[in-house]
Amino acid sequence: MSSSLLAMGVFTLVGAITPGPVNVLALRHGAARSRLVSAAYVLGASASYAAVVWVMGQGAQWLLQTLPQLSAAAQWLCAAYLLWLAWRLANAPVGQAGAQQQAGSQRPLQALLQALLQGTAVQTLNPKAWLVALAGVGLFVLPHANAPWALLQFCAISLLACLVGVGSWALLGQLLSGWLRTERRQRLFHRLLALLLVASVAAMLA
Repeated sequence: MSSSLLAMGVFTLVGAITPGPVNVLALRHGAARSRLVSAAYVLGASASYAAVVWVMGQGAQWLLQTLPQLSAAAQWLCAAYLLWLAWRLANAPVGQAGAQQQAGSQRPLQALLQALLQGTAVQTLNPKAWLVALAGVGLFVLPHANAPWALLQFCAISLLACLVGVGSWALLGQLLSGWLRTERRQRLFHRLLALLLVASVAAMLA
């Protein structure tokens, strides 16, 4: 692997694995859902980020000029969506009744689709994703002699790094599922995740 590809990998993995709303929800999916549903969420978030990188690479110059307006709109949309998710998490049912309610209200295919769409939505509306993608395009794509090829490489590496980074949080949630056997711990976990989402919103809007 060349030094530029290695640098791309390190840059994207650091951005993908650091705490944020996408990873907080991956932790929730890993703890509360099946592995297949968790994988659908991770795939949605990862594919969405690769698409964001591609869009940034295609229109970097125009986006540099209009980013303040786009970033502000994305911030408020993401904030509203995350606060709604935080409220739902804080009030989520726990114990056997909660598991039965979740199983009864969703078919397997519906649960997979919902997780995929949630991962896509949270990542697409995440201003951090757009800013990190823009920084990466500026570092690794625009200076390259063959920019289109460099952009394809950056998109592929971003997809892989996001699968690893977000997937690690979902795996951590899976590991925590054994600890979350009591209703009290489940309730505490839900409220802690809700607080983390609210903190993410506050940090994003600060």
